[in-house]
Amino acid sequence: MSDTTARYRANWQDEIESAALYATLAEIERNPQLATVYRRLAAVEAEHARFWEQQLTAAGAPIPPRRLGWRTRALIWLARRFGPAFVLPTISGLEQRDSLDYTAQPESRATTMPAQEGSHARVLQTILARTPRGLEGPALAQLEGRHRASSGNALRAAVLGASDGLLSNFSLVMGVAGANTSGQAVLVAGVAGLLAGAFSMALGEWISVQSSRELYERQIAIEREELEQNPAEEQEELALIYQAKGLPEEQARALAARLIADRAIALDTLAREELGVDPEELGGSAWEAGFSSFFLFAVGALVPVLPFLFTSGLPAVALSVVLSALGLFGIGAAITLLTGRSVWYSGMRQVLVGLAAAAITFGIGRLIGVSLGG
Repeated sequence: MSDTTARYRANWQDEIESAALYATLAEIERNPQLATVYRRLAAVEAEHARFWEQQLTAAGAPIPPRRLGWRTRALIWLARRFGPAFVLPTISGLEQRDSLDYTAQPESRATTMPAQEGSHARVLQTILARTPRGLEGPALAQLEGRHRASSGNALRAAVLGASDGLLSNFSLVMGVAGANTSGQAVLVAGVAGLLAGAFSMALGEWISVQSSRELYERQIAIEREELEQNPAEEQEELALIYQAKGLPEEQARALAARLIADRAIALDTLAREELGVDPEELGGSAWEAGFSSFFLFAVGALVPVLPFLFTSGLPAVALSVVLSALGLFGIGAAITLLTGRSVWYSGMRQVLVGLAAAAITFGIGRLIGVSLGG
């Protein structure tokens, strides 16, 4: 069997498995509107399977018997056991992968298949956004007892930024203190660690946000091109998304038709609904993200350095440990706002991890100091 024929068979197998997954989701979905969406997605995947059957036939290769792989059978079992939303993140990732694969293949590159696979991934993401944590209520209660929905991304970034600064600089300060308890040496190392870490975090965050903005700009440009070349397909995609959000099929189609009639509004809507981005914001300011990361890291990194501004030797080391432990406990307590765990559990866990890291670096520093001293 040639490489080309093997690729056709692999694509065909992926499509029949995707069609089977969507058919199962349509069968077990309690919401009739979502069930309709899943059935339509299954029909599209079946069309893709027929496309690859035609390629196999043209290449003189037989059509294999239809058998589902172990992963698909497992996903179907999990979907039947815990509900459709439990497997949606995995299926969405597979759709995104198929979109990229089809873009690179000569037989499918010029067809609507790459765009349709990408559209399926976005429709699934829309459904996921309406289902907290990807689990239906009964399954979630069965697996976790009770839960809290957390949406504090800004709080999460603040807590993690301060935690990174405190943990890394605390370990650095203790390592240097282990080798040389001179207040000046530790202070210089601590300030250097603070500045190096804060600038590194700021630059990394700036690059991350700026890259995201550029990606969004590129995706919006692609949406604009697709809207110009194939408005009917974009209208169909919008209708699917609104059905996934809960609108009846007729209302979803009518709303999509009204939006597509005005290209500027249509592009803005497609960017928000498909890409999940505000075209005016594009994911936020890279400079604001960079400055915030610098500040948050620096605040955390300053805590273990503070005692060495006023004293030196073992008293400074001891005070640094106490302040850092208090800071670590506070960060652990703040994390409970995101996790819902016990304040004492999270706080003490953070303290123990931080003290363990600091003790290791202090010990290594002491060994190095003894070796260098002689």
